[in-house]
Order: sequence, then structure tokens, then C-alpha cells
Amino acid sequence: MLGLDRQLESLRGRVALVCLGSDEGGDDALGLRLGERLARRGVPDVIMAGTQPESVLRRDISRVFDHLVFLDAVHFGGGAGDAVWLDSTEMAARFPQVSTHRLCLGLLAKLVEAEGTTRAWLLGVEPASLVPAATLSPRVGATLAVVEDLLASHLGAGATA
Repeated sequence: MLGLDRQLESLRGRVALVCLGSDEGGDDALGLRLGERLARRGVPDVIMAGTQPESVLRRDISRVFDHLVFLDAVHFGGGAGDAVWLDSTEMAARFPQVSTHRLCLGLLAKLVEAEGTTRAWLLGVEPASLVPAATLSPRVGATLAVVEDLLASHLGAGATA
């Protein structure tokens, strides 16, 4: 995840983390679990959007945040637990209409960026399974721990709680 560490260096200024997923979908809960853990570590501006990422449009994101990062389990063709970092253009190109959410993330990212100077990003993790389960799969759970530490470090949060 060394590459991800370098990519997170682009996050300067105020950052909102938009945590996506379903509590009932196994690895689909990745964004929610990651958001909960980061909030407990004192990371500010964690937005729990669940399965409705469009809820961020109700907020005046473009005037408040420099960066908006979607945290989600996404199928991008990697191995289970692999992570991907995409900007809004890459999101729109790779995920033009396919989404488990009402509004595809690529379109939502473009809408957020059109409103002002906020940059939109996706930190996605390839799920092992979206079968209903109470916990994340082992590989996705391991990735969650690494990504949690990286984000907490870049966003100035404390040690693991």
C-alpha cells in the first residue's frame, strides 16, 4: 500500500470522508466500518452516507472542504482486499453507470467538483464477497486496518484506539 501512501499526500486542506456501504452486505460495509474506526480515532469530518452518497449534495461541500474522499467497496478487477485511488475523471471513466447506489459515484464526484473548488476522490477496496454477513472477510478486514492507519496518519489523528 506504499503507492496509496504517496497518493494520500495530495490531501491538503480540509478533507471530508464520505463513508459508503450497507451494514448487511459483508464486505460492502467496508466504508462504514472504516468511518467508524476513523471517527473513534478523532479524524474530523467523517460523513456516514450509507447507501445514499447523494446525501452529501445536501451539504454545501464545495464551500467547506478542499477534498471529498468516498470510502467504499468497489469491484474494479483487483484481488480481494486490493485498494484503488481514483480522481473524479477516473471514477467516471471506470464506473460510468454501474453503481449499487442511486447515483453513480463518477457522476456524483463531477457534481461536487462543479460546485466549487472541492476535489473528489475514491478510495475503493475490492470486496471478497457481498453476501450478507456480520463481519468483513479476512482480506478486506486486513486492508481496512492498513487504510485506517494511513488515513489517520495523513489526517493527523491519534494512535489506534
